[in-house]
Amino acid sequence: MTATKEQARPNATRKCGRGITLIVGLAALLTAGASLAQDNGGAPERKALRVCQDPNNLPFANDKQQGFENRIAELFGKSLKLPVTYYNYPQRFVFIRNTLRYKLPGQDYPCDIIMGLPVGFDQASVTKPYFRSPYVLVFPAGKGMDDVRTSDDFLALPREKLASLKIGVFDHSPASKWMARHDLVDQGVPYHTINVEMDYYPGRIIDQDLASGKIDVAIVWGPVGSYYGLTAARQAMHVVPIRPEPGIPLEFSVGMGVRYGEPEWKKQVEEFIDTHRAEIQSILAEYRVPLTEEPPASAAVSR
Repeated sequence: MTATKEQARPNATRKCGRGITLIVGLAALLTAGASLAQDNGGAPERKALRVCQDPNNLPFANDKQQGFENRIAELFGKSLKLPVTYYNYPQRFVFIRNTLRYKLPGQDYPCDIIMGLPVGFDQASVTKPYFRSPYVLVFPAGKGMDDVRTSDDFLALPREKLASLKIGVFDHSPASKWMARHDLVDQGVPYHTINVEMDYYPGRIIDQDLASGKIDVAIVWGPVGSYYGLTAARQAMHVVPIRPEPGIPLEFSVGMGVRYGEPEWKKQVEEFIDTHRAEIQSILAEYRVPLTEEPPASAAVSR
């Protein structure tokens, strides 16, 4: 059994709740400076696979190692023949600067890899993607929408039905643009992208507000929607992918993040992705993550 370890850091609240659920919203949440190059480009001998993570961020990760990123990290550690350790810090509080890039004079970094970052995110060097997932509509069964199988079906519902719906959506997300394009703004129930409540977690919009009837539909990113709407749901729900539309990014590719200036380490991480892609896909399937095809241009360029 691989070991886990939580390192101490000044001002880090280990058991702090998670703010925003959506990994693809990380660029809007993190306010750290521009990309920071490191001096050492090699891959030093490692005593552990040291992972930076949010401790309350299912289905991605948590401090009990129950997320799919935890499972993938354990797979990586096994391939390296190393134990896996975790440095916990809430994503909403300048995550990159306080984890992957946090270093005091004379001390080492607390962790060396983030298991999930959107491809193109510029505050870390992101690998080639290992999955791509769309935004989804989540709604309970038995509410007059059981025949909805696609986002086009949803938009084709009678206008009076659409007008009656309360649709939960995170502000500043692509979903809010999608709603505006389809004249659904008045039906929107806005949720803050950044939530500082200590006990907040990604799926609360679904397993509390949607399940209780406070809202009728939730629009969230695929991994969150599938986990809380299907895998961990306490009632029957439908999860329907939203079809991509020109000008609105509704699908996101995810790779792993390392520090700039560490090309050999990044190469090693990408080799793991390539050689263990089938096992990674199997883990994602267990969490019922909705997947879409990777566009040709989304492969990350090593830096």
